[in-house]
Formats: sequence, structure tokens, C-alpha cells
Amino acid sequence: MSAQSNTRLGIWLMVATTFIFAVQDGISRYLASEYNVFLIVMVRYWFFAAFVTAIASRKSGGLRATARTEQPMLQIFRGLLLAAEICVMIYAFTLLGLIESHAIFTSYPLLIAALSGPILGEAVGWRRWGAIFIGFVGVLIILKPGFGVFAPGAIVPLVAALMFALYGLLTRYAARKDSAATSFFWTGISGAVVTTLIGLAYWEPMSAYDWMWMSMLCVTGATGHFLLIKTYEVAEASAVQPFAYLQLVFAALIGVTMFSETVEVNVAIGATVVVCAGLFTLWRERQKA
Repeated sequence: MSAQSNTRLGIWLMVATTFIFAVQDGISRYLASEYNVFLIVMVRYWFFAAFVTAIASRKSGGLRATARTEQPMLQIFRGLLLAAEICVMIYAFTLLGLIESHAIFTSYPLLIAALSGPILGEAVGWRRWGAIFIGFVGVLIILKPGFGVFAPGAIVPLVAALMFALYGLLTRYAARKDSAATSFFWTGISGAVVTTLIGLAYWEPMSAYDWMWMSMLCVTGATGHFLLIKTYEVAEASAVQPFAYLQLVFAALIGVTMFSETVEVNVAIGATVVVCAGLFTLWRERQKA
């Protein structure tokens, strides 16, 4: 298969991935309005742990070889950080809805660019610093502090974006010694352990109808991660990453059609500014590479 075909396939896989993750967020928003967030994330991680274990067992050397790492504390912390970020983001859905939460969350690539210097020692030039500044102007437009009533809950998805950015940077750092399969395995297992320790205290009966949605949540989570793995196998990350922003579009469509949310003017303008700034930082990274 030619490089061009690989890129084209990778783009379509990324589009499918973002759609599935948006559907997953919509299901999470519904379930979180009916049940405790920790319960939802715990059940989701049980399925995720089974999924990563199945993948690890198929790798060369089996489960033991995949789980072997020289940096277990880093890998465990990554897993705990992602689990916590998922809880925070789902909570944001219940406070702000899908549209505004995702509009703010799209700032995470800018946070990765800003933190890549102090954490990974990467050089960040003035152009990318300029894009980061403009991107956060976009976030301020969404939050509109000083105009009308500022909702403190709007800080929640920003915290989730910061946590996810840190998770992404630590994943890059872990990749210096561990394979992607090893990091993926530890992400699922450590997350499942901590969410179970917390989530069992919030166990409550779930209706058969909601178990159907819970099953779909688990399936979409596993399918989305599987497609994401395949995406990066067939195409360069720099070529497909810009299409990850489509998750905001899909989430907005689900928010409007399924939850009767509305797209406020400041959210639309701010999200556009954030996405454009993020695309510029991705372009600069590709130019440097």
C-alpha cells in the first residue's frame, strides 16, 4: 500500500474514531445523569482492562512480556491520571453539556505544547507560544469572564484538559523506554484497579435498559481505542491528528439532537479560535519534524 493510501486510510480511521468517541461521550452524559460517575467509569474500566489484556496476550512474548516495564510507578500514575480525567470530564458533561465541555477541552493540544518544554525539555518557539496565547484567548471567549454570569463549572473541563495534556506528555516520556503496547496495558489495568476501589462504594442497581447503554459504552470505548491504534499503525500522527478535532463537531451534533443543547455564539467563536490555534501548533510540530 502506498504512503498516500496509508494516509487516506488513516484519515478515515481517525474520522471514525472521533465519531465513536463522541457517541461514547453522549452515552456517558446520559448515564451520568442517572447514576454516580464513579460507578459508570468503574464498569467501563472493567471492560477496558479485559480489552487490553486480550491485546497484550496476543503480542509477542504474551502477557508477561507486554507488562514488563522499567518504570512501573510512572505507568501506574499515567493510568490513575487518565481514570481521574475521565471522571472529571464526565462530571463536566453533567454540568455544562457536551458542546461547551468539548469546546473547552479542545485546548488540550495547546496545553501539551506549553508543557512540553518544562516536562520533556522540548523547544517551543515564539510562533507556537503565540498560537498558545491565541488559543487561550479562545478559551476565555468561551468562558466569557466579566460578561454576564460566569459559571464556575466551566473550569471543570479545563481541569480535564490539563489532566489529559499531562497524561499525553507522560505517555511520550514513558515511550522512551516502553512500547506503546506496554503503556496501553498499564493504562487499562491500573485504571481498572483504582476505579474499582472507589466505584464499589457507589454501587447501585441499574435498570435493564440502562445496562444496554452501559454495554454500548463499553463496546464504543474498546472499539474507539482499537481504531485509534490502527490509525497510528497505518499513518503518521502528524497527518491524522488535525482530524481529531472532528470530535467537537460530532459531540455538538449529538448535544443538539439528543440533549436539546444549543450552540452559544461565544462558544462557537471561542472553539473556532482554539481549533485554529491547535491546528497551527500541529503544523509547526510537523514542520520541525
